[in-house]
Amino acid sequence: MQPLAYLDPEFLQSEEARPIRILAEYLEPLRRFQAQKIQDTVVFFGSARIHSREAAEAALALLSGRTDAAEELLRRSQKAVEWSRYYEEARQLAFLLTKWTATLDSVHHRFVVTSGGGPGIMEAANRGAHEAGGKSVGLNIKLPFEQGPNRYITEGLHFEFHYFFMRKFWFAYLAKALVIFPGGFGTLDEMFEILTLMQTEKLAKQIQIILYGSQYWDGIMRLEPMVEWGAIAEHDLSLLQRADTPEKAFALLEAHLTTHYLEPTTAQEMKAPGIAKTRA
Repeated sequence: MQPLAYLDPEFLQSEEARPIRILAEYLEPLRRFQAQKIQDTVVFFGSARIHSREAAEAALALLSGRTDAAEELLRRSQKAVEWSRYYEEARQLAFLLTKWTATLDSVHHRFVVTSGGGPGIMEAANRGAHEAGGKSVGLNIKLPFEQGPNRYITEGLHFEFHYFFMRKFWFAYLAKALVIFPGGFGTLDEMFEILTLMQTEKLAKQIQIILYGSQYWDGIMRLEPMVEWGAIAEHDLSLLQRADTPEKAFALLEAHLTTHYLEPTTAQEMKAPGIAKTRA
């Protein structure tokens, strides 16, 4: 017997059914966000290659004990220990943010820590929220060469996406702030996409972007020449704020979220969770 079209696996995986798969990556997460009363998020971006201090130091100790260790390999392992500070600081910031959100008077979960769901900074963010006793979201992407989701994502809030653009949609749709830790092309891609939406006023909300780690970003994100050449306006530089400690980043987040989303409570913020607006 021929199955119903919407129960036919062969059809659902076909080229003709692509619009259905895309729609599913909107509706299925929306359903779960609403079921878990997730109203809005704070997104942590950063490299998947940054390890915890414990893991980085253990790897360096193992390598240092080998007489045949290549000099370049040893150098990179030492750099990994230096980089591990960002894992620990992302973890601490997520902890501070989650502890604060637990004090808010709301029937919904506010400003929930969200990451790309993988290792590195993503794991650190989910881990910090987990250690604070709160929920956290992992928006993973199905790739053949990436590691799976980290173990600190809240049950029921781990999402697997096939389409990059639907994953990016969910990063932007509920976000009230972004914290950008050191990272590579993927981190820059995600940050600049949000910056473009802000610059072109396609986000119908106040969103904050914090660049975390001046030692890293000062050598990469020098945007003043873009102003000098006329590629961006001078006021566009104010779309980015900077922080170098978890305490400073948290103070910026608390001030922004309180000013724009807690005092006073707006009509938009009283709507059901999962209904943050973007402009069509």
